[in-house]
This record gives sequence, structure tokens and C-alpha cells, in this order.
Amino acid sequence: MSAAKTKAQSIIDGNPVAVFSKSYCPYCKATKALLTEMGANFHTVELDQIDDGAAIQDALEDMTHQRSVPNIFIAQKHIGGNSDLQAKKQQLPSLLKEAHAI
Repeated sequence: MSAAKTKAQSIIDGNPVAVFSKSYCPYCKATKALLTEMGANFHTVELDQIDDGAAIQDALEDMTHQRSVPNIFIAQKHIGGNSDLQAKKQQLPSLLKEAHAI
């Protein structure tokens, strides 16, 4: 397993909610705003602000078949991107409770 894949997996495993993001991305901002509004405790990795961000994005694509950001995980389950998260708005409170993120 590559170092980037190991790092991504440890972030996913170590946080109830993990958001792989880019600081300038409007969809990432919408995701973070929704999670903040829900009172979620989430960990964000800004891929454009870390040295191995591109490698982590490649590793996430291998793991999830999704290249775009945000790439969202709740309770170690891949949720998808911002549109997937917004579509789950009704279930989000219970998903976050199950993940012990609120």
C-alpha cells in the first residue's frame, strides 16, 4: 500500500467524519458549511495545501473511484461528494449521531 493510501486510510479511520477538500472549491465550501450547520465534528484535509495532496487524491480515486473533491466519509463509509451529501440532508443527523460526530 502506498504511503498516501495509508495516510488517507488512517485519516478516514481516525475521524468520525473526514472531508478531503480543496480550499478554493465552492462544493467543498458548501459541504463544510452544511456539516458546520449540523454541528458535526469533522476533520478536513485541504489537498491543495499539503505536499502530498496530489498523491492522496490519487489514492482516494483508487479507493473510491471518485477523483473530485470534496470526498466525504462518515463513520468510515464513503458518502461521495457535495451533491451526495446534500441529497442525504434528511438522514444526516442520524448518520452523524451513529458516527459519534455530534
